[in-house]
Amino acid sequence: MKDASEQYQRCAREVMQRADDLAVHTEGSGVLTRTYLTPMHHAAAQQLSAWMTEAGMQVRRDDAGNVIGRYEAEAGSPLGAPALVTGSHFDTVRNAGKYDGNLGILLPISCIAAWHRMGKRFPFPIEVIGFAEEEGVRFKATLLGSRAIAGTFDGKVLANLDEHGSSMRQVMQEAGFNPDRIAAAAWRPEAVSAFVEVHIEQGPLLLNENLAVGVVTAISGATRFMAELQGLAGHAGTVPMHMRRDAAMAAAEIGLYIEQRCSGQPGLVGTMGILEVPNGAANVVPGSARFSIDIRAEQDAVRIAAVEDVVAEIQRICSKRDVQIELRKTHEASSVACADQLQTQLAQAIASSGLPVRHLPSGAGHDAMAIAAIADVAMLFVRCGNGGISHHPDEIMTEEDAATAAQVFTRFVENFVA
Repeated sequence: MKDASEQYQRCAREVMQRADDLAVHTEGSGVLTRTYLTPMHHAAAQQLSAWMTEAGMQVRRDDAGNVIGRYEAEAGSPLGAPALVTGSHFDTVRNAGKYDGNLGILLPISCIAAWHRMGKRFPFPIEVIGFAEEEGVRFKATLLGSRAIAGTFDGKVLANLDEHGSSMRQVMQEAGFNPDRIAAAAWRPEAVSAFVEVHIEQGPLLLNENLAVGVVTAISGATRFMAELQGLAGHAGTVPMHMRRDAAMAAAEIGLYIEQRCSGQPGLVGTMGILEVPNGAANVVPGSARFSIDIRAEQDAVRIAAVEDVVAEIQRICSKRDVQIELRKTHEASSVACADQLQTQLAQAIASSGLPVRHLPSGAGHDAMAIAAIADVAMLFVRCGNGGISHHPDEIMTEEDAATAAQVFTRFVENFVA
């Protein structure tokens, strides 16, 4: 047991150091920003490739830019046995934290390196994928890497432009990738026995309950809208209150309704993350406003019911205030349930490590959502500190929790049954 404990501690130290090392590859001084196919993104990919190679894996990149390391099965295993697949993304949001996505690549690399040092292999190959893009920052399209693997990549997004006016197609070609071969990057379902993603929770539940890890039950579905309100601008001192067509107050009333409708129901959340008054002034009644809506729930029926109520209330509020609205749906994704048998195996790995088992949903989207199109998926959440903050430089996790995650992941793989 002492040797095993030292192994997990070594993995943990390696993960924490490599998270620091990977954060050096950033587009902004003093902040971590790494977007799809920028020079810093390529540098991170090269670093991941080197670590995978050191760990005893064969490494390749596909035409979506994914970095893939394969740890072959033990001698005598059936030829073409399906792989146990793991991984996460190495792109980031702007001004990001160090562990979102990156943990799910670095942890399995370190675990595999430990097995490689011991000469240990399994009756199945293990594939670790560093998904090239998940966040959707540069081209406003998410899950590009995992959708390519799953065969659900939408070729229309190749025409999307970044802030410099370069198309995704152009950027991929300049990077040496062939966008017309993305379809060839898709994996056959029979090549994958399961997909398990290790990820920081990005929330406070594990932290508040003093738990290092948890088993994800499902990844919440999401519906998003962008709204443009058009009222009538006027002088703040001369337009009577009862005659105003105030677009900002309509948006505020809608936001308060979203908060009220999505409160008090477990797993349901609603957010107005963008709220703008274009060309606003202190002495002008706002004639226009712009806002976003993001509604998520573990159960699709709960989310859909909330969306229908919000849309109906928006129409009522706009009619009452004599404000016109253009409501455009920008995203819709169904919830993805984690496979029961994989949840059970993760729970057994946690329990056998002497830890309590906590099941919880994921409110954030993950690459596992896309991979669910070709394989059963599971997720292991790892506690993050600072109140559970994520997508922020203050995102943290501890070396102790990294060691616990290494132990649980190791026990899961060593006892994995397809």
